[in-house]
Amino acid sequence: QVQLVESGGGLVQAGGSLRLSCAASGRTFSRYFMGWFRQAPGKEREFVAGTSWSGDRTSYVNSVKGRFTLSRDSAKNTVYLQMNSLKPEDTAVYYCAADVRATIKASEYDYWGQGTQVTVSS
Repeated sequence: QVQLVESGGGLVQAGGSLRLSCAASGRTFSRYFMGWFRQAPGKEREFVAGTSWSGDRTSYVNSVKGRFTLSRDSAKNTVYLQMNSLKPEDTAVYYCAADVRATIKASEYDYWGQGTQVTVSS
């Protein structure tokens, strides 16, 4: 059974940092594109960043470029999202997802984690 488990969320002041982790299990994910999405109350789920396991394909939404960084540990089947210079508008539930396609469309992802809350206070 495929499982994606996020961790690392929490409450942080504006300007602070958090590192989210997404641990994948249940199949070989080397051919999958791993995406991070977020959803704030009353808003649609939006693509934040995504990466292939090899790192040859990486994408960030403009609003997080220069602040968020993806990394991978293939031995642990874990993808990380380092979030620096956090802003109140980054507050949302963050989800990781996996799909064989390198896509930014949430509807196209086959597998999802349960989400982790990130709250940035001003």
